[in-house]
Amino acid sequence: MPSFFEKPLFFYPLYALIGVIAAMIGFLLFYNWVIGCISAIVAGCLLFFFFYAVKRLKLELEHSISDLTFRLKKAGDEVFMKMPIGIMLINDQFAVEWVNPFLASYFKNDKLVGRPLDEISETLKVLFQKGIDSDIVTLQNRKFRVIVKKEERLLYFFDETDHTELKKQYESERIVLAYIFLDNYDEIAQGLDDQKRSNLNSLVTSILNKWAVDNGIFLKRVSSERFIAVFNEKILAELEKTKFSILDEVREKAVIQNVSLTLSIGIGAGIKDLSELGHLAQSSLDLALGRGGDQVAIKRGNGKVKFYGGQTNPIEKRTRVRARVISHALKEIIRESDKVFIMGHKNPDMDSIGSAIGILKVAQINHKEGFIVVNHEEFGQGLQKLVEEVKKDAELWSRFITPDEALNIATDHSLLVILDTNKPSMVAEQKLLSEIDHVVVIDHHRRGEEFIQDPLLVYIEPYASSTSELVTEILVYQPAEFKMSTIEATALLAGITVDTKCFTLRTGSRTFDAASYLRSKGADTILVQKLLKEDIQQFVQRAKFIQNTEIMNNGVAIAKADQEDEYYDQVIIAQAADTLLSMNGVLASFVIAKRDEHTVGISARSLGDFNVQLIMEALGGGGHLTNAATQLEHVTINEAEKRLKEAVQQYLEGRNEE
Repeated sequence: MPSFFEKPLFFYPLYALIGVIAAMIGFLLFYNWVIGCISAIVAGCLLFFFFYAVKRLKLELEHSISDLTFRLKKAGDEVFMKMPIGIMLINDQFAVEWVNPFLASYFKNDKLVGRPLDEISETLKVLFQKGIDSDIVTLQNRKFRVIVKKEERLLYFFDETDHTELKKQYESERIVLAYIFLDNYDEIAQGLDDQKRSNLNSLVTSILNKWAVDNGIFLKRVSSERFIAVFNEKILAELEKTKFSILDEVREKAVIQNVSLTLSIGIGAGIKDLSELGHLAQSSLDLALGRGGDQVAIKRGNGKVKFYGGQTNPIEKRTRVRARVISHALKEIIRESDKVFIMGHKNPDMDSIGSAIGILKVAQINHKEGFIVVNHEEFGQGLQKLVEEVKKDAELWSRFITPDEALNIATDHSLLVILDTNKPSMVAEQKLLSEIDHVVVIDHHRRGEEFIQDPLLVYIEPYASSTSELVTEILVYQPAEFKMSTIEATALLAGITVDTKCFTLRTGSRTFDAASYLRSKGADTILVQKLLKEDIQQFVQRAKFIQNTEIMNNGVAIAKADQEDEYYDQVIIAQAADTLLSMNGVLASFVIAKRDEHTVGISARSLGDFNVQLIMEALGGGGHLTNAATQLEHVTINEAEKRLKEAVQQYLEGRNEE
């Protein structure tokens, strides 16, 4: 290593200085030899000590550099060989060329050098092949963060087992908050004497307390029908493994007491803020109740929602108190609005249009201008006869407007009533939904993760047969006397008739009460039958589906269209599913067909043994336990069939685990 003192930059000035001193000494010797000699001796001594000091400094510097080099090399070797960082070199054939002692120590007597990389871990080879810079890999039951240097064919291993375990422990001990609600408790308790009510309370309390003690849960009863539970993520994971068997236990033991009592549980998890956790738990409970109860909804801070239970039909509520409260609340909201816009879902059906006509009547009763927003090109074959009848009533038909017309006349004080759906993506015109701030939702479908934001009023009753039934009850409790035209009452009755399959499915006592009320208002049952008539072509199309039916061993019937380029109306697909369900040995039916060039529709039906809603939700759709559907974009019929069978299999496996 060249020394600074050997460089010309250092010595040239020194040589010049010596020359100057020599000249001065020569000058002194010329004039006074004594002084000149003394000066020469002094200068010689100074130069001697200077060069001696430079030599010593150079030797010390070289020694210091040599010592530092040795220490750095030793430290490098120490770091390379003994620091807690694993190092692995591999060759072009993905075989191990060398590992440092730290990494080798994890494999004990196993020889690593020369072994193929995928023999040690498939993941390591994948990291190299896919060019992934870093990932967590499990080796010898330890967690390593692996950093890949692809060009150098070098791998660094950082043992993060302790950090991972600590993170896992932290996550498993995070607080989880749950609200537990006794469905229909007030209605059941009203019909019991004091002793039976006390026995029921004791039964429910003992079941829940035992469940809480067995699982390490803090449980507190805060009202006659509500409990609050506090536990952690680890306990939640264990409860999820049991599919929340407490739901079945409460339901089964309540049956012994001759009562139809079920639980709904809303759980908030995944965040630290306790107040926000409480909001998540309440939101989850609302979601579970909106889907019919007897189930668990788990909502996390990232917005993801899980559901457990919901395998049984929602229990019909015998009381009409809520219907009366909703009716009066809707009346006040309508009176505060200047216009009322009524909108159903895309590709409207008889229930959507019938209930819309009913809400239009509510607006007229309260002396407000109402409009039904529809896309006329979306009217299917099943609605054509109803539309023709409505057109005969010029005043009623004038109330049907397009989304563009609605957007032009809507104001800041307008009200939008959404019917027969609660999903923003399913409404007839999403732009109108975003433009109008005041929204009311009335629906009989189970509430899903996707939901209309911030509505003024929500009336979702999954026990109801149809939205037309709910709207009819709202009409019953309107305070003013009013008359209905035959087509208005008949449209509502037709909506109920279609959704109940002529009063055979999802039909409760209140369904018949609603039908009786509409009949008293002038509904024409003969006209209903005319509206529901089908032509020969529809019958033939439905028969084609039945011909291409596969009946699986578990009682599931799957029918599909035999042509990719044939498009079918949703009504035909639904009717084919209903027809399949009437066959011997069929417990659930699914019909698959193209709706248009880019969309495949699936209609699902069951008699209650299969929850087709959960199966359709797995494919992005929804509906009821016995009646559901979905639409798949940019897939073929065969691809849709494959995905459907996978969803059915997953549902069956989950049900068997329960």
